[in-house]
Amino acid sequence: FLCLILMSYRLAVCGSPALSTKKIVGGEDAQEGSWPWQASLQAFGHHVCGGSLINREWVMSAAHCFSRWVILITFGWEVSLGRQNLLASNPNEVTKTVATIVLHPNHNRSSHDNDIALLRLSSAVTFTDDIRPVCLAANGSVFNNGTDSWVTGWGRVQEGESVPLPKRLREVQVPVLGNRQCNCLTGGSSVTDNMICVGVLEQGRDFCRGNSGGPMVSEQDGVWIQSGIGSFGFGCARPNLPGVYSRVSRYQPPGSRRAPKKPSL
Repeated sequence: FLCLILMSYRLAVCGSPALSTKKIVGGEDAQEGSWPWQASLQAFGHHVCGGSLINREWVMSAAHCFSRWVILITFGWEVSLGRQNLLASNPNEVTKTVATIVLHPNHNRSSHDNDIALLRLSSAVTFTDDIRPVCLAANGSVFNNGTDSWVTGWGRVQEGESVPLPKRLREVQVPVLGNRQCNCLTGGSSVTDNMICVGVLEQGRDFCRGNSGGPMVSEQDGVWIQSGIGSFGFGCARPNLPGVYSRVSRYQPPGSRRAPKKPSL
């Protein structure tokens, strides 16, 4: 799994936004072009999940985004790249239909383990200032407790089904939490080695529904590296409860091209 996609995604532009902006701690609207790998996965015109562009033809997301469909088909699915606003026109946006959806064969719906999916676009995208791939964390990458990370997407910022999705792409800074601490906070051992946790415990800072499948990234030497894929949480950014992400480095096979520098953050 993943070997056919991750062999050729690594290009010089990966993880390098054309626009370098000062990030705002606490969760704010993202500036246009600051996260050019961000994708919106849409079913029949409605935003369902986030995702990340990893090369010209493939987008990475979460497997659970497709769990409601009994039969997995590509009909009705589209991926929007370069999108900033879910409701307004986006002059730099490119939307592609989906040719193939690949779910991890060992994805467990109840435990959320191996919550990763890959979507092959109907045709390759052209990289622009607003559409670029992200770098992926290499095998063995270590993101230590407290490592600054950023989560982006159109997820709800408050709990409740009546709360609408934000119109504009949002960003929030969250530190990594060690898996041992994460399991203690969740009252069990639901967090596996295939997962990575984040959260500002006293403030409950994270996204919730609508941000599944979206990227969690960290910066190293000016390059943005994706360490996680939005998977699940406990409520919506509740204090003392983390957000849980699929650990990207667990799914990059030996022999595939790495991020520019193996991070140990």
